[in-house]
Amino acid sequence: MDGTLLDNMPFHEEAFNTFAARHGLPALTLETRKWMDGKRNRDIFPYLFSARTLSPGDVEQLADEKESLYRQLSKGRLSTLPGLDRLLARLEARGIPVSLATSAPRANVEHTLAELGLSLRFSIVARSDEVAHGKPFPDVFLEAARKMGVAPERCLAFEDAPAGIIAARVAGMLCIGVSTSYPPDVLEDTDPPPHAVIANYSDFLARDGVWLDDGVTV
Repeated sequence: MDGTLLDNMPFHEEAFNTFAARHGLPALTLETRKWMDGKRNRDIFPYLFSARTLSPGDVEQLADEKESLYRQLSKGRLSTLPGLDRLLARLEARGIPVSLATSAPRANVEHTLAELGLSLRFSIVARSDEVAHGKPFPDVFLEAARKMGVAPERCLAFEDAPAGIIAARVAGMLCIGVSTSYPPDVLEDTDPPPHAVIANYSDFLARDGVWLDDGVTV
């Protein structure tokens, strides 16, 4: 969702840096983001606060503090990536199912989809906090495929973060990197790498997704 349906990582970064200043943590760097992006809060916060032992309740409280900052900062300011609405309309016209595989907590999913007007279009959601392991493990992508009733190897995943690309590839899916959060060379350096990298969905529809236009009026 984040960085894939929309370019909202600047809001997350601003929220995190405000949170970090409150708690005496260093500001985000590219290397920190490469490790963090796409992962679950319950995997991130014990690492960030490694000098102390966090209970599950501590992690939940800290995560809620940070994510509520994101929701406040982003309210009324979110928009989809170019071409996403057109892509979703073409997939719907062809009867191709779509699901959301995300590490975002429920409150963020509901907030972001509502802000984008996409709540009905993404009725199938798999969250990392519902599965055993978060990204870069493949669990959330496998769960998304299961909920759609589609074999993972017949799925195409769009991902903006190295951890998500690895998870999708390990799940056996084709994967296209979206260069909203990282430049193409960083995404292409992921092991395993994405099958292609796009700037946005207009780019995808003009290239690999051009077949979706054949005989479809939307």
